[in-house]
Amino acid sequence: MPSAMEGPEGGEEGDVLRYEETEDNNVSPTDLSEMLKEGTKESHDRAENTQFVKDFLKGRIKKELFKLATVALHFTYSALEEEMDRNKDNPVFAPLYFPIELHRREALAKDLKYFYGEDWKEKIQCSEATQQYVDRIHHVGQHEPELLVAHAYTRYMGDLSGGQVLKKVAQRALKLPSTEEGIQFYVFDNVSNAQQFKQLYRARMNALDLDKTTKERIVEEANRAFRFNMQVFDELDKIGRSLTEEAQDGGFPVHDGKGDIRKCPYYADKLGTAGPGCPFHAVLGLARQPLVQLVLAACVAVAAGAAAWYIL
Repeated sequence: MPSAMEGPEGGEEGDVLRYEETEDNNVSPTDLSEMLKEGTKESHDRAENTQFVKDFLKGRIKKELFKLATVALHFTYSALEEEMDRNKDNPVFAPLYFPIELHRREALAKDLKYFYGEDWKEKIQCSEATQQYVDRIHHVGQHEPELLVAHAYTRYMGDLSGGQVLKKVAQRALKLPSTEEGIQFYVFDNVSNAQQFKQLYRARMNALDLDKTTKERIVEEANRAFRFNMQVFDELDKIGRSLTEEAQDGGFPVHDGKGDIRKCPYYADKLGTAGPGCPFHAVLGLARQPLVQLVLAACVAVAAGAAAWYIL
């Protein structure tokens, strides 16, 4: 998920979220790409310091959490690309329409199929933070299409830079196949040279016929996009803290019994078709049954006897 921030391909952990890799002497301070670079620096710094991003870059990412991040990306890119398709002929956005090179919906569908199975669509749901992001993208695409530039630039240019670092981190930390299953989102088969493509993209963006006020609004929208991403990061971080044990073979992570299980998107998703309930509380309820208590007591007695025999 942190791919929303562009950074140096193959760079060090501390600068993976940096937007510009090299200084371009041909840009002007009034060019949109330069205005975005300068106008989003503070957002970059804040995003770098979200706990989710810091943990991810250090390889501290649970598989279940990575799956949920992929779900968030699916809903985000579905909205973004729907609005890009809607505005593909609009002069305020058309020069930035690169569906073959950039679109991620099909890649994300492959990743979700890998993680959740053939019926992945029935197993996922849009989280609260992601829904707010999605709603904003739809509003922009339908009412202020010139601001769609901010969302497209913020996401795709990041995917081609810092996203490539995250791909390697995820593949190594989660022991994903070398065939890149589960991380197709980060694979751009139709971009042969990422650096050259990003230069082309920025040049197209700078050539858009926009006045100064509109450019400033795009920068403001890019900062808003960063805030939406950080809200998703924070949401994932909170969910991650509730996953006290890694789920195995698609099973439940252990819930510690604290808090309302219905407020956790992961459990809400898993329990949506199977009925309400929490594995932790279910075990507690079972343990209160007299017959179960009798069996447990007998097991403890046998274990104690065996231990005493071994010591003697």
